[in-house]
Amino acid sequence: MRIAYLHSGSIPSVYANGVHVMRMCDAFADAGHEVVLYALSGSAPAEDVHAYYGTRNRFTVRTVPLPSVPVLGWWIRAWRVRREVRRDGVPDLLYGRDLRALLLASRLAPLVYETHILWASRTVRAIEQLLFRARGLARVVFVSQALADDYRRAFPRLAARAGVDLVAASDCADPPPSIGESAELPGRPGALKIGYVGHLYPGRGTDVILDLATRLPAADFHLVGGTAEDLAHWRGRPHGANVFFHGHRPPAELHPYYRAFDLVLAPYQRKVACAGGIGDISRWVSPMKMFEYMAHGKALIASDLPVLREVLVDGVNCLLCPPADTAAWERAITRLADDHDLREALGAEARRQLLDRYTWRARVDRVLPARLRSSVRVGF
Repeated sequence: MRIAYLHSGSIPSVYANGVHVMRMCDAFADAGHEVVLYALSGSAPAEDVHAYYGTRNRFTVRTVPLPSVPVLGWWIRAWRVRREVRRDGVPDLLYGRDLRALLLASRLAPLVYETHILWASRTVRAIEQLLFRARGLARVVFVSQALADDYRRAFPRLAARAGVDLVAASDCADPPPSIGESAELPGRPGALKIGYVGHLYPGRGTDVILDLATRLPAADFHLVGGTAEDLAHWRGRPHGANVFFHGHRPPAELHPYYRAFDLVLAPYQRKVACAGGIGDISRWVSPMKMFEYMAHGKALIASDLPVLREVLVDGVNCLLCPPADTAAWERAITRLADDHDLREALGAEARRQLLDRYTWRARVDRVLPARLRSSVRVGF
C-alpha cells in the first residue's frame, strides 16, 4: 500500500513528535508499505535525516515550508501539501497528525488521523469537527486510552459515526541492537549510574532528579536531552557534582547511554508540558522514552499516574512512586541499589512486555487492520 504521512512538525528536530513520526514511517516500510513523509523543513542540523534518526529504511521525506503569512500561513501550507501529494501520485492512504492538510486532502484517499492531545483551542476543535465529518475518514488513533475516552466525551457524534474506528495505540520502541558498546560516562568508577533521557520541560521532573542527587550523593545522575535554553536554565540551578547534563543527542546515538545506566527514572509530574514547554499533557502522555527504557531491559522507577498505569504495573515491570514525593523516590532507588536481582527481574519483564506488545511494527498492525489495507481509493 502507498501511504502519504502528513506531519505539521519539522524533520529533523529535537522534539519527540519527530521521533514518533520517523519511527512510524520506518515501521510502515518494515511492513512492506511505500511511504512518503511530508513535513516542515528541519529545525535541527543533520546532513542525513535517516542517519540522524537511525531508521532502517530510506523512505522519501518531502519538506513543505510554512509561508510567513499571518493567520492563513498554515492553510496555504496545507494546500501545498495536498498539491504535492497529488503530484507524487494519489496514495492508497493518508495518515498523520497534520490536521489542516488531512482535511484539505480528505477526498483524495481514505485517511487516518492520529492525535496525542485534546486541543483546548476552539479553532482546532472546529477543524477537527470538519475532519470528523469527512467522507474519507476511516479511523482516529489516540496515543492512550485516556485520550480516546476524553475524545469520545468531547465529540459524541464521532463516537457514534458508523464506519469510523476509534483506536488507542500507545507509543512504542524498537528492539535495540543485540550488540553494542556502552557510553563512557563521566563520574566515579563503581558509583550507581542513574539515567534520565528526555526533555527538561516543566513537569518532566528535573527538579525531582536534582533533589534526589542531593539526597543520594553516592550515586551519579545522568540527564540526556534538553534544548539549549532548558539546559542553560537547569545548569544554572544549584546541583551537586554527581549530576551530569549530557544535552541533546540524535536519536540514533542514544543506545550507548541506555546500556550504561544501572536504572532509569521517569519522574513525570501531575502537570506535564509538551513541545516548547507549553500546555499540559499529563492526562494523556505516552512517553516514548519509557518504552525505550523497557526495550533496553532497564529497571524503571516511574511516576504513579493513571495514564502510565495503562502500561506500567508496580513491582512487575517497574516501581511506581507518587510524582512529587522525593522521599518515596529516594526509597525506591535505595531499594533497587541494594537488590541487584530485583533490578534484573523488573528490567527483564519490561523488555519481555515491550517485545510482545509495544514495538513500532506491532503498532502498525494495530493502527492499520487488514480491512483498511485493502481499502479502495475514494477518488477526487
